[in-house]
Amino acid sequence: MPPAAPVSGTLTIAADHPAFAGHFPGNPVLPGVVLLDLILAAAGIAAIAGITRLKFLRPVRPGETITYRLERPAPEKAAITARGREGLALRGTLRLGSPEEA
Repeated sequence: MPPAAPVSGTLTIAADHPAFAGHFPGNPVLPGVVLLDLILAAAGIAAIAGITRLKFLRPVRPGETITYRLERPAPEKAAITARGREGLALRGTLRLGSPEEA
């Protein structure tokens, strides 16, 4: 099966996202797992089987616009990157499929 076409897009992190309320007062940072979830939802990926490698490289702040890209070199694998105004925010490799397949 040939690789799937890359998926890319942008999303703006709402300044009033509930994750900012306690993370961290006076210095709001979007939790990495929330960033990953927002990207996967925007890309139409409902679930992953696991994370092979994932690095969060810098904080993502309220109101920031993130550009993401998922490349699928194999049906069960996705390489992911996300960039914002201050550069690369995350990069890594995911195993696609349902969590039961992990």
